[in-house]
Parts: sequence; C-alpha cells; structure tokens
Amino acid sequence: MTKTLLTTAVLAGLAISGNAMAYEKGDIVVRGGFTNVSPNDDSSNIIAGGAELPVGVAVDGNTQLGLNVAYFVTDNINIEVLAATPFTHDVNFSVADPLGTGNKLGEVTHLPPSVTANYYLLDASSKFQPYVGAGVNFTIFFDEEFTAANDGAGLTDLDLDNSFGLTAQVGADYHIDDKWHVNASVRWIDIDTEASFKVGEADGAVNDIQIDPTVVTLSIGYTF
Repeated sequence: MTKTLLTTAVLAGLAISGNAMAYEKGDIVVRGGFTNVSPNDDSSNIIAGGAELPVGVAVDGNTQLGLNVAYFVTDNINIEVLAATPFTHDVNFSVADPLGTGNKLGEVTHLPPSVTANYYLLDASSKFQPYVGAGVNFTIFFDEEFTAANDGAGLTDLDLDNSFGLTAQVGADYHIDDKWHVNASVRWIDIDTEASFKVGEADGAVNDIQIDPTVVTLSIGYTF
C-alpha cells in the first residue's frame, strides 16, 4: 500500500512538473536577445536623369538587440510582437565602383516591427516547444544618406518608401524551469521598397528593391 501511494505521488509530481513547463491561456512572455537581419536582396537598375544605368543596389546585413512580447490567447496559440533597436545597413552598388566613388552607395536605417500569430505543436508537458507562425510586418526607413563621395558627385536627397508585407517563422523554446526558457527563431519578412533621390537637379530612382530578409533571433525568455 505504501509503495502504491509513493508511486502515485511520484507520478503526480512528475505530471505537475511537466505541466509547469507549458504555457497557459493568459500567459505573457517577454524575450530579449540578439536579432540578425540578413537580406535576400534584389533590385531593378538605377535610373538617373531619365537614363537607366546597368547597375542595381545590394543591402548588407546587421545585428541588433531584439525584444519580443507574446500573449497566449489559448494554451497553444500566442500573438507576438517583434521589436528591436534600429538596424543600420550599408547599401552597395551591385557591381564594383561604377561611378568611381567606391562600392558603397550609402546607408539606411530601419525598424521592422512585426505581429505574428504562433501555434505551438507539442504536448504541454514537453520542455521543448517548437512553433510555427505567420503575420504582418511594417518596415519604417529613416536616416537614409549617401556616402560623402557620392554626395560630392551630386547624389542627394535619398529617400526609401516604408514597406508593408507578410512574415512567416519557425522557432522553438526550451524551458529551463516554469518561468525561464531559451528561444531560437528564424523568420522571413517580405520587405519591398522604392528609392528616390536627386542627381544634381534631375530625379533619380530605384523602382524596385526587394530586401526580403532572413531574420534569426536568439534570446532568453520569461513567462509572467
């Protein structure tokens, strides 16, 4: 009898311990860590003064501090908001030094806030909690500027349109205890924009810039 009671107590304890790892409706999760934005970029050619040049643009990656907050609307589904410190990217010519001003065209800074609905796939007792998600992104561009060399060559007033697009991700949490976990996620964001600028008194443009980055985040999370 004692053995039976002991076995029952152990099994109950394990069940409670396992369930404590899971999320529940109403939980709020806050994560902080590092986020890398790596563009899978492509662009149309640069148009300057009405003439199309045989060169486009390419965008370098950047890593910043990342923050996201998620609210569980059910035990398995949350709504997540992704934020970060501003990303600053070098913008380069797609061919080497076409204007004699160097390979770098300029810099641009952006914020890519995203809202995603995520679905957690495994049983609530698992410490390892993979998920898939989809949502929307609004990317805000600011502090666009040409290099000093390109500015001296007559390129000024660089401006990139803000972007609205879809996003999808896969990720996983590994629970250290019932409050703390580590997280890794990979997401794709649809970021398309247009650039306008001045070439002396004439207008210039890049009519289609597809940035479409892969965004990798590694973070530590806490459940409230």
